[in-house]
Amino acid sequence: MLATLYARALDARAARPLLGDTAAVEVVGRIEYDFRRTGIDERTAAGVALRARLLDDWTAEFLARTGEATVLHLACGLDTRAQRTAFGPGVRWVDVDLPEVVALRERLLAPPPGDYRLVAASVTEEAWSAEVPADRPVVAVFEGLSMYLTEDEARGLVRRVTGRFGSGELLFDVYGSLGIRLQKLVPAVRRAGATLHWGLDDPAVVESWHPGLRCVDALRSVEMPGVDRLPPGARLPLRVMARLPGIRDVGRMMRYRF
Repeated sequence: MLATLYARALDARAARPLLGDTAAVEVVGRIEYDFRRTGIDERTAAGVALRARLLDDWTAEFLARTGEATVLHLACGLDTRAQRTAFGPGVRWVDVDLPEVVALRERLLAPPPGDYRLVAASVTEEAWSAEVPADRPVVAVFEGLSMYLTEDEARGLVRRVTGRFGSGELLFDVYGSLGIRLQKLVPAVRRAGATLHWGLDDPAVVESWHPGLRCVDALRSVEMPGVDRLPPGARLPLRVMARLPGIRDVGRMMRYRF
């Protein structure tokens, strides 16, 4: 949580920000912590910002198309997506994370204007989704979450959302199985002492979890829009990775519709 927060703050301080999350800069300034311990630097920060921007853009596209909708921002951490997205009066925004994260979030971030709710629960639990009205299309956004779940937990989450709401989209990032095997090469994962579990190689696997669920985007992380704007130190490795079979599928940005 602190690693991605710091990444967005570093991007906002850059000469040419990709995301421009100035609220992240303010939050980092209020936390007494040596953020260098996260392993995030300007190069990796740009990649995090690019990922966040794409998910922001997909969310905005969904809201522009549907008008009235519910946004489920799952495992929201200290992300300011709700503050970055200008959602209108027909949008219900629900941020969900663990109780201790919600308590910290309430201390550090003012809620955005509009119909906004902050739910203290694990996204792998059953009960929280029943509290969200199912009267509108839904877009469920979960960034930096799927790889920390087991496949059973990921399947349960997808079925919970698609079973509760009549229509919508799922927007999230995944690691491929090779990315899971190479996880200790990621400084933020290694330094946090975290363990990644689930990798997705075939988008059809998730489609099988709910009738009518189909993949409309499976974009390689090394080919995200805006890669050409990354600093040279980040751009060059991605160009090399994009040419290597297997390596180029180490991570993807997924958009499913149901």
